[in-house]
This record gives sequence, C-alpha cells and structure tokens, in this order.
Amino acid sequence: MRALLIVDAANVVGSVPDGWWRDRHGATERLRERLVAYAAGGLPGPVADPPLPGPLEVVLVVEGAARGVASVPGVRVVAADGSGDERIVALVAQREPGRRCAVVTADRELRERVRAHGAQVLGPRAVRPA
Repeated sequence: MRALLIVDAANVVGSVPDGWWRDRHGATERLRERLVAYAAGGLPGPVADPPLPGPLEVVLVVEGAARGVASVPGVRVVAADGSGDERIVALVAQREPGRRCAVVTADRELRERVRAHGAQVLGPRAVRPA
C-alpha cells in the first residue's frame, strides 16, 4: 500500500516570501508541479524521518483563490469547501487502517490534530526548499 503524502497548499506556498500573494493560483500550480517528483521518488531522509519511499499518493489540499488548481498525473488536488485544515484532518482520519501518512504543514494546531490520528508531520521545506 502506497504511503499518503498530504500537503497544506496555503501554508507551504506562504512559507517562502517570493511574491506568491500577487498570484496565489499560479504559486499553487508551481508547488503542484514540484510535488510530481515526490509522487514517484518519495521523500528521502533526513527530509523525512523516517524516509517515505516512493511511490507515494500525493494530495494537495487547496482553498480560497487556489481552488481552481487542477490535478495532474501524480498529484491529486482536493479543494476544501471550507477550511483546508478541516479537509486535511478528514483525509488523515479516513485513510485505510495501517496506511502510512505524512502531512506537510507548519501550522502548529494542524500538526497536533493530524498527529492525534497517527500522521507523521513534515515542515514546508520537505517539499519546498527555501
């Protein structure tokens, strides 16, 4: 069973001050394109501890202005109806029993919530080096 990698798009996009606020949709598409490589290759250590070997199921959770970002081969985009955090927690909680899951976010509250469901937590630099 492939491990599940869930990425908090708003949090990860906002982690690097590169002008993303001028074009949130475009910044999210650029993040999505970076994630394609992780779907096949996984996340090595020390970025992920323990490492997440590929192939991975990669889910990018979007909200707000990024809702129109489409899925591409290797990355499924899920648009949150309301809060992206709520959607992420639901995805973690609803995964198959025993399936390994990692969530990429810097949001402290979200980190604790997904850990309570057994998810590994990684910071934004795991998928978006500064």
